[in-house]
Amino acid sequence: MTGRLADLPLTGITVVSLEQAVAAPFATRQLADLGARVIKVERPGDGDFARRYDTTVHGESSYFVWLNRSKESITLDLKTDAGREVLERLLARADVFVQNLAPGAAARLGLAPEALAERFPSLIPAGLSGYGTSGPWSERKAYDLLVQCQTGLVSLTGNEHGTARAGISVADIAGGMYLYTGILTALFTRATTGRARAVEVSLFEALAEWMHQPAYYTRFGGTQPPRIGTRHATIAPYGAFTAADGKDVLFSIQNEREWAALCERFLKRPELTEDPRFATGSDRVAHRDALDALVAERFTELDSAAAGAILDEAGIANAGVNDMEAFLNHPVLEARERWRDVRIPGGTPVPALRPPADLAGTEPRMDPVPAIGEHTEPVLAELGYGPEDIAALRAAHAV
Repeated sequence: MTGRLADLPLTGITVVSLEQAVAAPFATRQLADLGARVIKVERPGDGDFARRYDTTVHGESSYFVWLNRSKESITLDLKTDAGREVLERLLARADVFVQNLAPGAAARLGLAPEALAERFPSLIPAGLSGYGTSGPWSERKAYDLLVQCQTGLVSLTGNEHGTARAGISVADIAGGMYLYTGILTALFTRATTGRARAVEVSLFEALAEWMHQPAYYTRFGGTQPPRIGTRHATIAPYGAFTAADGKDVLFSIQNEREWAALCERFLKRPELTEDPRFATGSDRVAHRDALDALVAERFTELDSAAAGAILDEAGIANAGVNDMEAFLNHPVLEARERWRDVRIPGGTPVPALRPPADLAGTEPRMDPVPAIGEHTEPVLAELGYGPEDIAALRAAHAV
């Protein structure tokens, strides 16, 4: 089931996007979920290079299927005059223009925010870059792992044996989320003031926002948080412990009430609340190894289900450490009916999670993932191009 456009809050908003990879497509897909018309402009022949990241979803890329449902795909060669003319006509009808082109490419194409404001005063330009459009790294290319490294995230991720990247594209996701919310804010501002404001987000600054807590810890604590796997730099006990059946259970103690409950009901050692080594949160962190040893010993006496049940009864949040198969079959997603079918190029339906923000009484739009250039001719016809004009554009390799 997919939402009716008439019921969705962004119905009537048109977004034209020169996008590729993850961050910008993530932002525009969320606009499409809310009813915006997203016209995705791709290069003739190759298209968005995320289409070729892998072929795991019935021959389609897992990234592309995730990020591009409910969009229209057209192909344009913006190195040709005819291709740029088509884009100009699109922008004249659009509300938002999104781009995450290589550094300097938008300006060379006449698509910098200042130039667009002169030609299209009501258009909201939204750009996503690696390190910002000013400053010493404005011309530097970036991708997710580089930004994870530059913000220090990789130095915190892993364990005592070495660093590790986060297992998903966190910099791209952060950048896409801030671009999405920035566009929503700009649309609201235009609706209330009549003024279209440009939106700029960089991957580096988006992920930098997420790094505030370890940055404060380092600046004022004199050393950065250690790499300790599933444990926590400032909370103990916190982490995954192996139960008697070989399965891991993760839990954490968030306050003194939970600490007392853990000692009395799980560890069966109420006297530990009086142990000066564990009197406060900071004391427990300072004596983490001794405390973890006590907890680990108790876990060897229980299977994972029994351990989880006791922690539940004690009011202590806990979870098994799922692999991806367990996640796919998670009972919460099933019971709350979070999966919807979305069709990919060729028509095969694949399950997709509905957007996490539920708007009461509204079903999100979850229309098919487009084939490359699937909507080129219908969009050109809307712009006033006749069959002979379209044939000429194709002959000139402009589309």
